[in-house]
Amino acid sequence: MKISTILDFIDNGHMALPEFQRGYVWNRDQVRALMDSLYRRHPVGSLLVWGTQSEGAHHRGDGQLAPGVVKLLLDGQQRMTSVYGIVRGGPPQFFDGNAKSFTGLYFHLEREEFAFYSPIKMADDPLWVDVSALMQRGYDGLGEIAEKAGHRFFGKMNQLLGIRDIEIHIEEVTGADKNIDVVVDIFNRVNSGGTKLSKGDLALAKVCADWPDARERMKVSLKKWNDSGYAFSLDWLLRNVNTIVTGEARFSHLHDVPAEKVQDGLGRAERAVDTLLNLVGGRLGLDHDRVLFGRYAFPVMAHYLDRRGQHLEDASERDLLLFWYIQSAMWGRFSGTTESMIDKDLEVLVNLDGGLQRLIAELQLWRGSLRVSPGHFGGWSLGARFYPVLYMLTRVGEAKDWGTGLPLKSHMLGKMSQLEVHHIFPKAVLYDHEFGRAQVNAVANFCFLTKDTNLQIGASRPVEYFPEVEERLPGVLESQWIPMDPELWNVENYLDFLEARKELLAAATNAFLDELTHGAVQLHAHEEVAEEIIVAEQPLEVAAAVLGSIDSEEEEEALEELNRWVVELGLPAGTTSFELADPESGQPVAIFDLAWPQGLQTGYSQPVAVLLNEPPAVLQIANTHGFRHFTSVDAFKRYVSAEVVGENGMSQAVLA
Repeated sequence: MKISTILDFIDNGHMALPEFQRGYVWNRDQVRALMDSLYRRHPVGSLLVWGTQSEGAHHRGDGQLAPGVVKLLLDGQQRMTSVYGIVRGGPPQFFDGNAKSFTGLYFHLEREEFAFYSPIKMADDPLWVDVSALMQRGYDGLGEIAEKAGHRFFGKMNQLLGIRDIEIHIEEVTGADKNIDVVVDIFNRVNSGGTKLSKGDLALAKVCADWPDARERMKVSLKKWNDSGYAFSLDWLLRNVNTIVTGEARFSHLHDVPAEKVQDGLGRAERAVDTLLNLVGGRLGLDHDRVLFGRYAFPVMAHYLDRRGQHLEDASERDLLLFWYIQSAMWGRFSGTTESMIDKDLEVLVNLDGGLQRLIAELQLWRGSLRVSPGHFGGWSLGARFYPVLYMLTRVGEAKDWGTGLPLKSHMLGKMSQLEVHHIFPKAVLYDHEFGRAQVNAVANFCFLTKDTNLQIGASRPVEYFPEVEERLPGVLESQWIPMDPELWNVENYLDFLEARKELLAAATNAFLDELTHGAVQLHAHEEVAEEIIVAEQPLEVAAAVLGSIDSEEEEEALEELNRWVVELGLPAGTTSFELADPESGQPVAIFDLAWPQGLQTGYSQPVAVLLNEPPAVLQIANTHGFRHFTSVDAFKRYVSAEVVGENGMSQAVLA
């Protein structure tokens, strides 16, 4: 079928997007590459559609379906939306995304290249033509350029216009046996190289069939939390709704729930999550996304809170709920079979009387000892499960800043931008003494300080700055669980320093957990026997399986210099040691050396990462999660210069 016919089908309702499809996610790099392939008549793949009766067909958007059989796009949404937006000059009715990804595309008649509008780059060159204007109005859309160019470029303009007549092969899934579950399975098989639809996507599609605004309403809630520093997915929010409405974890239980009950459940889930985030941020100090671990404990807590009328009786009940949350998060209760574990905990809560005590007993039965030992702080990197525990201790304890002496409590500071990770022993010093990456980035080598203090200390060694800090502000080192034996402050004794600090951190964690129980839980029961089993058989640190990170001082300096170069171009700084988390479980899967998860230009370019000296497994993870990655500084700079900034070296986002 010709592209022009496909676009007509979209306009007249003979072709649409099924409700379960995600929104438009392509960026300008992908749109430009597609148009270049079409212009050069390279293969761009076929479309897969689901032929079904329009009556009862659940589709995206407000457009009316044509009577009879309609074709719902299963594979090809991103390509057809991009072409539609360029040819028609605006998005189709089913569009949900950033229209700037395909608006303002220009074509250079001489160089035969596509680029998005840049006034400085294109102002003095009449050979740049507006592709949408040409597609909609033919040569009349080009104004004087058609006359000035003469017949010299008519062939190229005709080739560009001829994109509308390219034939695209369409494969069709049809038949009475092709219900939505079968079609979703087909969709996932076809999209095996991309992001598959989850069970939550299918459940949400069925919800949207009766409540069309459900997806947008949920996005409003997600944006509110995101603006407060917490990033959640639609699946996660729907899981909270599900446990409140059905009392079950599996999304299949939500399929036949009336729309009004789901709508009510969403409001109740939002109130519960608001309360829980206030508790976790206020009482535990976990005030931003990077330290919010154990997020799949939230559906259980939301269920409990909702059944308690969105109200906890007193501080003891509040703290006991938070005790269970911390313990679930520390030991990774929901990092494996998430649904099964949530269902077990919901079953425990069938009878609310004594529910929290039974939840903790169930956790103890599953885990054994709930006591933290020094070895649990043996993980490394920001991906370690006990990194949030260290942050929590800093916020809720008596930890003080080494520059001002002020407590680092959550109510006295803002978000992450005002509290920074500090390596107690500088990385450069440790690399010089041939310590490995895991030792350099050990959690026990981290503390948290204000920005100013972090800058003041810089790369000083503890043996140099600890005595001055202790003399000026007595007690602040101990407040951050620093061993006070001066011999341990020498880099030669670094490993002994780590062991001593882990002892102090474990003791502080257990003391805080004891405080939360108000004497209602026996934290240390059977600790010696249980701990031997746990340490031997249950490796706790997820970070041990997390691949990637910066390997040397030279590598770190190269990345810092690269980041400065990017900022000088008017682009946003990247995140060093970026932790990539699995969107389903929230567990970290890799550490990227330097990354722009929203692209160098949000909404214009795809996620980008610089990965120096990383194994193939890290590169594959980057590919799987949609990151365009570069394994050398020079390759990354060439990309930025050629595809992101204009000829004058300014960001296209700034110029547009």
